[in-house]
Amino acid sequence: MKFKIKPPKPRLIKKTTLKRFLIKRTIYYVLPNVFFNFIIAYASFKELGYTHFFSGTQNLARLTLPMAIFLPVVLTIDIIKRVTDAASQEAIEFTVDEQLNIKKLMTRLSILHGLITGLLVLSLLFIGQYNFSKDYKLDATAMAVVVGTLAGILSVVFVYLPIWRLRKWMCKVTSVPADLNT
Repeated sequence: MKFKIKPPKPRLIKKTTLKRFLIKRTIYYVLPNVFFNFIIAYASFKELGYTHFFSGTQNLARLTLPMAIFLPVVLTIDIIKRVTDAASQEAIEFTVDEQLNIKKLMTRLSILHGLITGLLVLSLLFIGQYNFSKDYKLDATAMAVVVGTLAGILSVVFVYLPIWRLRKWMCKVTSVPADLNT
């Protein structure tokens, strides 16, 4: 006996504009990312009282690099999926070109965004390590604030950047006046 699992029907999205939709999603992404990344970093750094860029068990690179790689990947995939779902339900004023391979675009953009952001953060950490002496101790609270702020900045950037790239394949829906339909 075979059981077939039907995929759940997509939840209906209220009609809105793309701008409002993105602002709402930005709020949903920024607040939890800032809060949780700050709390995780603060709890991790408080064990030692201070931290370094690369040395020690709880260093700055150990928390920021995974976040800088995986946060853009997840946000890119999620926002493209949500916008294309909203466009297919006609909840926003745009439609997405049917010839576009959305999964390929999501995969390519998410890997690209994760690699570029990870390399950028890694290079900033190396520059910080190079500019400060080897024995310099970073304040744990300040570094937790930096990690939370970085999470917030990444959340905002990777809501709008994928949509900026997706706009090449989006077109605005125009309504036809009733007298022209006849």
